[in-house]
Amino acid sequence: MKLVFMGTPEFSVGALEAVIEAGHQVTAVVTQPDKPRGRGKEVQMTPVKTCALKHGIPVFQPVKVKEPEAVETLRGYEADIFVVAAFGQILSEEILAMPKYGCVNIHASLLPKYRGAGPIQWAIINGEKITGVTIMQMDKGLDTGDMLFQSEVEIASDETADTLHDKLAEAGARLIVEALEKIEAGSVNPVKQNDEESCYAKMLQKSMGKIDWQMEAGKLDCLIRGLISWPGASTVYRGKNLKIWREEVVLEQELAALEVQTGQSDGGCARSGKPGTVVRVDKDAVYVQTGDGLLRILEVQPEGKKRMAVRDFLLGYPVKAGDVFEMSSR
Repeated sequence: MKLVFMGTPEFSVGALEAVIEAGHQVTAVVTQPDKPRGRGKEVQMTPVKTCALKHGIPVFQPVKVKEPEAVETLRGYEADIFVVAAFGQILSEEILAMPKYGCVNIHASLLPKYRGAGPIQWAIINGEKITGVTIMQMDKGLDTGDMLFQSEVEIASDETADTLHDKLAEAGARLIVEALEKIEAGSVNPVKQNDEESCYAKMLQKSMGKIDWQMEAGKLDCLIRGLISWPGASTVYRGKNLKIWREEVVLEQELAALEVQTGQSDGGCARSGKPGTVVRVDKDAVYVQTGDGLLRILEVQPEGKKRMAVRDFLLGYPVKAGDVFEMSSR
């Protein structure tokens, strides 16, 4: 089929590569304008633009895709279908109705759950065991269109938003190729979404990264893994921010074994105490009391420094039992 591909971040690149490899004619790629990024604020191309130029595909970067001039540019591509994957702008009804087969979206959740901007992160934060991708026929609503195809993806117990992102991007790339073949063949059975089963995956806020140690260990574990790429989850130690990169919940049987050691020089392990209190320090880990249970901290990043294993962190920061990790005020 002749198609226009609309996408911006790394999540979209695999799908673009897949439709090209499958033999579809990509008449144009539509992506967000180039923006300054990083500390040097150098203007950088979007990942999708980089991929398109590698394949010699024309690139269109409208500031507002709904403007009349942008709409006419899209019309000129004469595509059979528009494939959308994390494009970052809302399409008008005029654009949605433009191609023969309309516009389909690769959404990173099993709709109707997790409509909105942060489906990958919220699936982790909420402790889901299964998520997936949905190929959806786009309508004027926010991720409310009919579902065409779905593919499930398991969420591992140590899954982060970054690793799940890669799994879902790969699943979406496979599924869109299957979907395009069946759409062209007319073998599609659209399924309406049940709005009562929907939930909104709102955009992440920087303030969400402030660790509140009064939360229970399991929920904190999910939060830290869900916010891994942005904004990151941080606590305060000795007046400075400390980002937590990797941790794990101390299981009940492990906790019981640790409690037997109470009275050792490292302070032992207690089941209760002020949330945020360090209750044990090993050569590779720091154990912190939460509102319910313990977290074993394994990788951190001190303010102004690189990510490091706790083993290395302890060489410069002699954490001891009784120290307190506090909630950031920033």
